Amino acid sequence: MNILIWPVHGSWTTAFVQGPHRYLLPALPDRGPDGLGRGRTFTWPASVTELSPVRLRDAPVDLVVLQRPHEAALAECWLGGRRPGRDVPAVYVEHGTPGGGVPGTRHPCADRDDLRGVPLVHITHFNRLFWDSGTAPTTVIEHGVVDPGHLYTGELERAAVVVNDPIPRGRTTGTDLLPELSRAAPLDVFGRRTEGLAAYLGLTEDRLRRAELPQARLHAEMARRRLYLHPPRWTSLGMSLLEAMHLGMPVVALATTEAVEAVPEGAGVLSTRPEVLARAVRTYLREPGAAAEDGARARRAALDRYGLKRFLDDWERLFEELRS
Repeated sequence: MNILIWPVHGSWTTAFVQGPHRYLLPALPDRGPDGLGRGRTFTWPASVTELSPVRLRDAPVDLVVLQRPHEAALAECWLGGRRPGRDVPAVYVEHGTPGGGVPGTRHPCADRDDLRGVPLVHITHFNRLFWDSGTAPTTVIEHGVVDPGHLYTGELERAAVVVNDPIPRGRTTGTDLLPELSRAAPLDVFGRRTEGLAAYLGLTEDRLRRAELPQARLHAEMARRRLYLHPPRWTSLGMSLLEAMHLGMPVVALATTEAVEAVPEGAGVLSTRPEVLARAVRTYLREPGAAAEDGARARRAALDRYGLKRFLDDWERLFEELRS
């Protein structure tokens, strides 16, 4: 199949394009959000092809993967009037949790006439539970991760944290919890736009330091830290958590959102009490053997539930349903 998709989320797209299809990514000269083209920091196969809107107009497209509310109209325009869900099969993938008044938040696809019958695919069961999707047909296809390998060494007595935009996102990402947790272990924060975080939190560089790295080096560097710390209060399910588990890292995480499903007993410590998380961090620093054992269990659990084959097989089943 020829699948039109915008690379909205790099890590998720990396797993998705490992399938047996041809993936068409819109490309604009300015490389803006609607025309990013191929990722510059991710390793994608040759089956990922860039096409300009002019070339998309007459391109054979068998499926459109929508991920943002405006993409349906954009696709119809760029595909020469072919409407997703009517003239070409389509799915809508929801990556995020609802915002605002969460219990009553309506999904952008809920009861939209132009997307009537288009399957709404949530990436976690938590997402499907919390979004009000109206009459849109919903399903869940959980994350898949390209296995980086069991790289864990835990040689550095520090905790790895992965977060983007930690200052503006604040309590959502658990940024306010980092000072207390940094007293249990020095933190290395990986992610985008983390400049000034230590000063913002009133921490010295030895307690919290930035570790912004290219994607190619990220996993190996994460795996050198003794543990992975996951403090978000409100998120669907961070890919970095699953990647850390694949690496063989033990996990210390807030017992919120889908993390309670993703991290089984013996793979780390989950709690809604920051003091419990801090105690777990200190234990892993003192007991590297226990950290390695829990990390090995985390890896086995991640491979079993979030392995790439299961992810791609789930998508193939949905494609078959759309073609039938």
